[in-house]
Amino acid sequence: MDYYYIGRIVQTHGIKGEVRIRSLFDKKECVFKKGMTFYIGEDYKPFQVVSYRPHKEFDMVIFEGYDNINQVLPYLKKKVYVKKSDVALGENEYILEDLVGLEVYENGLKLGKVEEIVYNGGNILLRVSGENCFYIPNKSYFIKYVDLEKGRIITENAKGLIL
Repeated sequence: MDYYYIGRIVQTHGIKGEVRIRSLFDKKECVFKKGMTFYIGEDYKPFQVVSYRPHKEFDMVIFEGYDNINQVLPYLKKKVYVKKSDVALGENEYILEDLVGLEVYENGLKLGKVEEIVYNGGNILLRVSGENCFYIPNKSYFIKYVDLEKGRIITENAKGLIL
């Protein structure tokens, strides 16, 4: 897929077309900014961000050409995406979604494959399926190196999490 899912429009705010987006995206600073293009819904309709501000647990956004609540009402409950190519990451940075499908190794032994990213309250867990299914916290104590090119995650101390 050429897009990252960044959240969902959950509500409008005021009458001037501002929307509330609920997002757990891990690199918000890379996407929630003026000038970014968001793609909304299953047809990936493009919207240019003209204003952004965080507010409580929401990301508040105004789109170019949408200055009235009635214009944004059809987009309530719709998923919001960005193009992967629009997300500028630094060296050795990655998006959590990119970890799904990577194989997990510890001391040369394959432990399994990342099947899903789980948001468990304040923790982010990688659900790994191998001989057994287990979870690895997304912490440097466990995850030592991510190699997207080779499709691998190198861990330390994760083997002890397998039940």
